[in-house]
Amino acid sequence: MINHKIFTVGIEEEYMVLDPVSKELVSHEQKIVAEGQKVISEKVKAEMHQAVVEVGTDVCATIDEARDDIFHLRKTIRDIAVSLGYSTGAAGTHPFSTWRQQLITDHVRYQQIVNEMQDAARSNLIFGLHVHVGMPSKEMAIHIANSARYFLPHVFALSTNSPFWESRITGFKSYRTKVFDKFPRTGIPDYFDSYSAYENYVNLLIKTNCIDNAKKIWWDLRVHPFYGTVEFRICDVPMTVDESVAFAALFQCICVKLFQLRASNLNFIIYPRALVNENKWRASRYGIDDKLIDFGKEQEVNTRALILELLDFVDDVVDDLGCRDALKTIHKLLEVGTGADRQLQVHHEKGDFKSVAAYIESMFLAPL
Repeated sequence: MINHKIFTVGIEEEYMVLDPVSKELVSHEQKIVAEGQKVISEKVKAEMHQAVVEVGTDVCATIDEARDDIFHLRKTIRDIAVSLGYSTGAAGTHPFSTWRQQLITDHVRYQQIVNEMQDAARSNLIFGLHVHVGMPSKEMAIHIANSARYFLPHVFALSTNSPFWESRITGFKSYRTKVFDKFPRTGIPDYFDSYSAYENYVNLLIKTNCIDNAKKIWWDLRVHPFYGTVEFRICDVPMTVDESVAFAALFQCICVKLFQLRASNLNFIIYPRALVNENKWRASRYGIDDKLIDFGKEQEVNTRALILELLDFVDDVVDDLGCRDALKTIHKLLEVGTGADRQLQVHHEKGDFKSVAAYIESMFLAPL
């Protein structure tokens, strides 16, 4: 059996604050955060833009605990927002609001980031999902992070939920990643042959004033500098709880599967960052509707087929982790499409971006 006390799960989500009539992004002047902290304490916090609210679950022993927690957080934030005259939604980008009109939170950390990165920071009006999986050691965390990089584009393709940017059909299923690419130290991480090698890299950046701490390494996957976790950061925030829970479950299963291989003196093959990046590009552009590259076979394979292969790869740890029900959502997504696909369908049917924002708003607490 798998030790759930080690391979815990935590979910962080970033939500958009909406005007309930216009569906525009609006500043809530941290009122939602202030009221939320009275109810859920530090599980809600401000983000750089005042039209964003961030929440994080407790450290959860099982995916069912994580589901209950994230649904409770969404409902709490929605109820508070409504009581203050706002609404909420979850998508990687807002369909039509512009970053130029959004206020920056008055906080030293955010002021420093804006001062350093200028419009790259001001325009970073995006919403992501972060999933933490507990690790038995820093060395094991680095090993699992090295191997798990290969699967990032597969899960990312499923999570794509940002096809629009400032009233434009971008042609991408996830434009959020294109916005975030302007930041330094983003994207697929390099391979590190040990945790000390990673520490040396971080210390060099600190010594040379590139960063002041390791939290300013914003890769798609990182060994968290303060928690004992591997943190998956590649996904757009999903429209629904079902999707967030499914992606968290899949990341947990990937980590445990890789751990078990290591425990049996087996390793998953390590692929160079440059190759994994080819699949990330395809996932951001096409979601699940095209092909990714199977680097073992050295050929293109239908993305849906590769996702099913991934589910088969982790299947022997799914039941021990209690993830079987959560992963059913993955099969449903392969049928109904990703968040991006559903947004594009609404736009095709309604012909306007406000209807898309209203749809995003309506799905915040709804089942997939």
